[in-house]
Amino acid sequence: MRTDSTRSGEGHDLRHHGDAEVRDGGARLTDLAVNVRADTPPAWLRERIAGSLTGLAAYPDGRAARAAVAARHEVPVERVLLTAGAAEAFVLLARALTFRHPAVVHPQFTEPEAALRDAGHAVERVLLREEDGFRLDAAAVPEDADLVIVGNPTNPTSVLHPAATIAALARPGRTLVVDEAFLDAVPGEREALAGRTDVPGLVVLRSLTKTWGLAGLRIGYVLATPGTVAALERAQPLWPVSSPALAAAEACMEPRALVEAAHAAHRVATDRAHLVAGLREFAPDGLRVVEPAEGPFVLVRLPRAAEVRRHLRDLGFAVRRGDTFPGLGEEWLRFAVRDRATVNSFLQALDQAVTLAQG
Repeated sequence: MRTDSTRSGEGHDLRHHGDAEVRDGGARLTDLAVNVRADTPPAWLRERIAGSLTGLAAYPDGRAARAAVAARHEVPVERVLLTAGAAEAFVLLARALTFRHPAVVHPQFTEPEAALRDAGHAVERVLLREEDGFRLDAAAVPEDADLVIVGNPTNPTSVLHPAATIAALARPGRTLVVDEAFLDAVPGEREALAGRTDVPGLVVLRSLTKTWGLAGLRIGYVLATPGTVAALERAQPLWPVSSPALAAAEACMEPRALVEAAHAAHRVATDRAHLVAGLREFAPDGLRVVEPAEGPFVLVRLPRAAEVRRHLRDLGFAVRRGDTFPGLGEEWLRFAVRDRATVNSFLQALDQAVTLAQG
C-alpha cells in the first residue's frame, strides 16, 4: 500500500461511471458495466412508487421514511439523513464538514474524491496494492488524516474488508466515512458498520439504487452522529428527496423487502461463484480474478483489456473499464454479476473477444 498526494486527477477520469458504457446506442448491449441488480425494481416496489404520484402537489415529507430507516438499523432518527442517492452525501461531506487533511482509500468509487476536489480540498490517496489482494492496512492511512473514506465492499475490487480493520481507523478528531452502497448484496451483511454507535466519528453511507434498481430515482441515506447529521442537513437544499423516492425508501425498509434483499444477496453469491469459475478458465490467457470477490461485481486483470472490451461491445456486451480508478490501469476490467444464462453467454463472448485481441 502506498500514498499519493495530488490535487489533479492525474489522468484518471473521476467522473466516468459504468452507465457511460450503455448510453448513446448502448441500449442494445447486455449490460455488465452497471452494478444495479437486473430485473429491478420489482413490481410491488413500482406500485408503491406509482401510488405516491397522487400526492405530488404536496411538498415532500421525509419523516416516515427517516423513521423507517432508523428502525431498520435500530438507531434514533436523529442519526439518519435521507439523501438523493449516496452521491449527494459525498458532496455534502465535502462541503459541510471541517477538515484539513482528507484521505481516500483507492481503488474505490471515484465520486468521493471528485466531490472533495470540487470543494477545493487537496486529497491524499491511499493506494491498495494488487499484490496484497487490495486488502486494507489501517496502519498505512496517514495518522494526521482527519477525514478518511473507504468503501466496503469496495467498488471495483469486490473486496470485503473486516469491520474491525475499518473500525481501527477511527481516531479522536477524525471523520471515518464508510461507503456501504453494496453491503446489502453481501449475504448476512457481514462486516457491516451501519447501526454501530460505538465507533468515534463514524459516518456510514447506504444506497437503495443498487439492490432495488432505483438509480434513476436517486435515494440513499447517511448514518452518523446527530451533530454530523445536522451539519450535513444544513448544507442540503430544501426538500432534497422527492416524494416518490421517500415512498421507495420507506417500502425498502419493510420486513418483506429485507427478506427479498437477503434472498437476492444469496442469489448474487451463487451467480458470482459461477462467473468466477468461468473466468478462471482464462488463466492460460493471462486473466487474473481478484479474489475473494464479495460484491455483485468482479474485477479482472488481463492483457489487451481495452481491445477485449471493444470486441465485447461488438459481440453485444458492455463491461466497465478499470483505468478510471486510481490505482488501476488499462489492463483492468470490471464485470457485473448476472444470472447463470447471461454469464454463460458472456463467457462465450469473452472467449471470442480474447481470441480476437490476441490475433
